[in-house]
Amino acid sequence: MQNDPEDDGAHSGVPSLMTTIEVADYLRVKQRTIYEMVTRQTIPFTRATGKLLFPRRLIDVWLEAQTEAPVAGVLQAAPIYAGSNDPLLEWALRQSGAGLAVLTHGSTHGLRELADGRAMLAGSHLLDAASGEYNLPAVRSHMPGGGFVMIHWARRVQGLLIAPGNPQAINCLEDVVSQGLRFAARTEGAGSQLLLDVLLGRMGLTADALQFAPRQAETHGDLATMIEIGEADCGIGLQAVTGRLGFVPLVGNESFDLVMRRRDYFEPQVQALLAFARTDAFAARAAHLSGYDVTELGKVRWNS
Repeated sequence: MQNDPEDDGAHSGVPSLMTTIEVADYLRVKQRTIYEMVTRQTIPFTRATGKLLFPRRLIDVWLEAQTEAPVAGVLQAAPIYAGSNDPLLEWALRQSGAGLAVLTHGSTHGLRELADGRAMLAGSHLLDAASGEYNLPAVRSHMPGGGFVMIHWARRVQGLLIAPGNPQAINCLEDVVSQGLRFAARTEGAGSQLLLDVLLGRMGLTADALQFAPRQAETHGDLATMIEIGEADCGIGLQAVTGRLGFVPLVGNESFDLVMRRRDYFEPQVQALLAFARTDAFAARAAHLSGYDVTELGKVRWNS
């Protein structure tokens, strides 16, 4: 048999034109991942013969272009999810067996941890006041170098969590200000706290116009508990954690995105999470938690 002119020993047994199954084996990912990459046109492929084929030479060139040289003094990122608290994501991280520890101290903190190599994955929902765009301006400012990618997770509904039955008759943020109600703030750099600043700015106000509760809410669930036990009258949080509380929607199309190094997209932890997000169990949980739209989950929003 005539030897393949592109075979060089290092690729012994690998054809010059690979099928979907063969390229999945070659890259050590699931076949479904290859189909998704073809859909997003992020991998070299051809349909010249009427079926999907992947030229090995171009795949090798593409792999080399994606490869990042190690930076002196920077270790491989720890298997940690850092950033914003999201009930659906944190449930999926546990159920998927992704093996990522969870460290939720706000969107800005997560981006810093990722940029400094202390986290593998960061979750963000930072609204840019000037452009009205979510996450991209903040991610670009925290990740000035190349090699990062931002994947969409979900659209979410944020609003005012209030006491059951709405005894203070709260219909908008203006009511909170005018009545001097106890507002539960979030930690500095959290996406919900930034949203509050943006909404107050549109009213010509600052945070000084609010009367804050004695302590900050660490998560959306913590905020709900504070209102239930009377520590606060209201606060900005997710519709998904409302439970028996009242809810006044303020933002109905917030984008929550995941940021990671491009090389880490193919790591088992990230692949396990994204694979679980395609299951029926995940779809059922997302539907049960009101205020989520996951129709574009996995879409690449930015690739540096």
